[in-house]
Amino acid sequence: MNAYLKLDRIDKHFDRGGVRAEILKDINLTISEGEFVSIIGHSGCGKSTLLNLIAGLTPVSAGAVLFENREVNEPGPERAVVFQNHSLLPWLTVYENVNLAVSKVFNRTKTKTERHDWVTKNLDLVQMAHAKDKRPSEISGGMKQRVGIARALAMEPKIMLLDEPFGALDALTRAHLQDAVMEIHARLGNTMVMITHDVDEAVLLSDRIVMMTNGPAARIGEVLDVTMPRPRNRIELTSDRTYLKCREAVLKFLYERHRFIEAAE
Repeated sequence: MNAYLKLDRIDKHFDRGGVRAEILKDINLTISEGEFVSIIGHSGCGKSTLLNLIAGLTPVSAGAVLFENREVNEPGPERAVVFQNHSLLPWLTVYENVNLAVSKVFNRTKTKTERHDWVTKNLDLVQMAHAKDKRPSEISGGMKQRVGIARALAMEPKIMLLDEPFGALDALTRAHLQDAVMEIHARLGNTMVMITHDVDEAVLLSDRIVMMTNGPAARIGEVLDVTMPRPRNRIELTSDRTYLKCREAVLKFLYERHRFIEAAE
C-alpha cells in the first residue's frame, strides 16, 4: 500500500505528578491517498489522541507520524481538523469565519477577489452560501457543522481529520451531513480520517475501519476492509450483504471489548 500517511510504531503517554498514563501503544497504520478511514472504539481508548497526533496538535512519545515521508511535528494547513464542536467565532459571519482561514493560508498566493471566490465556492460545496451573512447564533447546529467543514475544505488540505463531527446532531441532520461528506469525498478525492462511535456511520462512509482495543495502552485490534462500491445509498445498503457483514464484524469486536471492561470491574 502506498504510504501517503504512515503511523510508525507510535506510543503516547502523559506524565502528571510523577504518574505515567499510557494512552496508545505500538500503533502501526498506513493510509493511502484518497482513502476514507474511520477509527472506532470504546470511550477512553485514545481515538481523539490519535487524531491529535496526526494533526500535529500533540507530540508522540515514541515512533513517528509520517506524511508524504516527512515527520509531523506541528500543525499545518495540509491537515485540517473538523471537531465535534464547530469552533466558529461567534462575532463573525459565516462568510467571515471561512474567509479567516482562507486569508491565513492564501494571503500571499491568491488575490482578494480570488479569495472571495474561493470562500464562496466552498460555502456552495456544503450548501451554505445562502447563509453567508448570518452569525453562528442565527443558524442550526447542522448548519454550523457545514460551515466548519467548509472552513476546513477552504484551506485545501491534503487530509481532512474529522473528530466525531456529527456526534452532537439529531439523527436526520446527521444523515444529511454524512451524505454531504460522501459527496465531497467523491468529488474531491481527498483523504479523510474520521473518529466515530457510530458503527453504521463508519460502515457507510469508510474504505477501512480501524478498531481500537480498550485503554490504557490501547492498540489497533483489527482493521476491516469495507469493500462496498461507491457511490453508496444508505437505503439500499440496509439489505446489502456486505454492509450487514461489515456491521456485524464491528459490533462483534466492540461487544467483545465491552465484555473485557465488565470483567475487569
